[in-house]
Amino acid sequence: MPASRTSLRRGLAAAAALPLLAMAATACGYGSQARDDRTSEVAAVGRKLSADTVRIGYFPNLTHATALVGVHEGLIQKELGGTAIKPQAFNAGPSAIEALNGGSLDIGFIGPSPAVNGYVKSQGRNLRIISGSASGGVKLVVDPDRIKTPDDVRGKRIATPQKGNTQDVAFLNWIAEKGWKVDAESGKGDVSVVRTDAKITPDAYKSGSIDGAWVPEPTASKLVAEGAKVLLEEAALWPGGKFVITNVVVSQTFLKEHPDVVEAVLRGTVRTNAWINANPEKAKAAANAALKAETGKELPPEVIDRAWPGIRVTDDPLAATLRTQSEWAVRAGLIDEPDLDGIYDLTPLNKVLRAEGRPEVSDAGLGAP
Repeated sequence: MPASRTSLRRGLAAAAALPLLAMAATACGYGSQARDDRTSEVAAVGRKLSADTVRIGYFPNLTHATALVGVHEGLIQKELGGTAIKPQAFNAGPSAIEALNGGSLDIGFIGPSPAVNGYVKSQGRNLRIISGSASGGVKLVVDPDRIKTPDDVRGKRIATPQKGNTQDVAFLNWIAEKGWKVDAESGKGDVSVVRTDAKITPDAYKSGSIDGAWVPEPTASKLVAEGAKVLLEEAALWPGGKFVITNVVVSQTFLKEHPDVVEAVLRGTVRTNAWINANPEKAKAAANAALKAETGKELPPEVIDRAWPGIRVTDDPLAATLRTQSEWAVRAGLIDEPDLDGIYDLTPLNKVLRAEGRPEVSDAGLGAP
């Protein structure tokens, strides 16, 4: 980064840090916004299933590419026929879990840590993970003027999207493995963990109020476009480079009352993922168009071209990695030791996969009885 720009950015830090972080605290609350005043962009046509509508929630992140492409390109709606999708956009997993548990959302694309937390808080009564959606796409990006090696992270201010979300838990675990101490509730310690809404993170970085971020795409590549450098890709920490970043989660009530709708949505996600993998360039353009529809802006080429290759859509929930991530949350003190028996119900997904001539996927022994 040019020295003059660095000086300017640091000069703005003192003035900008407090309002930015105040905005972040407001935006990251469990009441963070969900846009729920839309019906499906693709008209529902054909035979209606057992529900008039299905409320599907997801984030305007590339790690939610299955939802972005599947909803906005009509691939999921095609399988639903006359049952309309009502999409809802969320900023982070805990707020989406709150909507699922509160009955205002039927199906959500959600990270593993909020899914575990929501399942435990409801004592296993309110949700089920029914499919995977994405792996990868998470990076630790930093200011190269202040952080050149992993050890330099100590004493710095690093953003995560929200307390207890998947990236927050992963970063807290990485800190612990370095032998450093951080209070998970406050984020204070040897590293300052600054919970910052994804919309605010790039401006927080530009102002100098954070020194880096452990974030999913496209936020990571937005920071790189502002001069940040990738210090670490989370995939490098996992065997085979695979770890679940996004699952498909359903309200147990909705699953029980509308199994045909759930199966149709899963058929749509499976076919969407197959289309994304077969048409990566078209899928990238479709995801970017969806982001523009959700946020009002598409990603510039230098951002999406860097971000897209690191994300792998997958039907497999990679259940064994969820178990690991829940152990990290326990060690961080964010949750008590969870009983995860029954968190998965992959029966409808495996039915869809068999019909598509695809192999079944495993729940790692955590399936519903």
